[in-house]
Amino acid sequence: MKKIVSYILFFVILITSVVMADRLLSENSEHGIKQARAMYKQKDDTIDLLFMGASHVHCGVNTAMLWEKYGISAFDYTAAEQTMWQSYYYLQEACKHQKPKVVVMDFYAPCAFTDDYQYDFLYENLQGLRFGKNKMGLFFASMTPDRYDDYFPDFVSYHNRYEELTEDDFNKMIGNEDLESFKGYAPHFRVNKQKPEDCDTDIVGSLPKKTEEYLEKIINFCEKRDIKLYFMVVPYVVLENEQENYNRVGEIAAQHGIDFRNFYYEMDEMGLNFDEHFHDHSHLNHYGSCIFTEYLGKILYEKYGDILPDHRTDKRYDSWNRHVEDINNRVEKGLSGTVDLAS
Repeated sequence: MKKIVSYILFFVILITSVVMADRLLSENSEHGIKQARAMYKQKDDTIDLLFMGASHVHCGVNTAMLWEKYGISAFDYTAAEQTMWQSYYYLQEACKHQKPKVVVMDFYAPCAFTDDYQYDFLYENLQGLRFGKNKMGLFFASMTPDRYDDYFPDFVSYHNRYEELTEDDFNKMIGNEDLESFKGYAPHFRVNKQKPEDCDTDIVGSLPKKTEEYLEKIINFCEKRDIKLYFMVVPYVVLENEQENYNRVGEIAAQHGIDFRNFYYEMDEMGLNFDEHFHDHSHLNHYGSCIFTEYLGKILYEKYGDILPDHRTDKRYDSWNRHVEDINNRVEKGLSGTVDLAS
């Protein structure tokens, strides 16, 4: 009996140690991993407006502002260079516990990176998801068999992070982290002057077959669930070949009666400029995100205001109030120079 108890205790301690080590060492990046982890902490059926796409979205769409101005419960469910097949499985995962009324998709990554397998930021799109059908679907769609052991299990890609650990990692390990109040927005505070490119073209590019197949899957998925789709491009320094591919997205959107706007061409109207409002050539800084979000929010509210209710007086949505407080604190630090990048 003593041996049995000893064995049981040994395995309990071993499993607990592995679980805690996994929590401690796992990445806590705000370029996809934290967005995915935070989705699981949201109360069921509280997200009305879901933003999807690459880092352009979680750097450019200020969910705190949408809450303060309209009471819209929005979430940036995004990851760095997110492909269309990854967006598809993310959308299915989100809809396990949420019933978004509107899904807004950005098309930067599918139009700028056109390989069938893209590995540079795959870990950002994979690690935050819980093990299950959608994670495995994303896993198999995102890599060739010879790369499986590079990403499975998750632990193989971050087990050597010992020298990078921060206080946030230990807070995450012991559960002292308010993920419910994190809505995906990751503000940046650097100001880097950019030079626009001449990208005007009527040429219609060709998206990879795989990208178009998964886009059709997303459209069908949303149609079956009466989810409104809205396509966009968050402003950045657009290149001509990327604009050709956006023209193809425009064709697909028109075929399905979906609105599509490349907001690069509306920068002057909204008050964005390349001297003050960019973190780098590809991402808006916080100041730019506020201008863009105010412009975008008005458009979405005018179009979908009847199905995007104001929840500001509903206690069930208190986490969005905490989200605003958190962003305000980060902005104060950013303006003071205490922080520079999204942590």
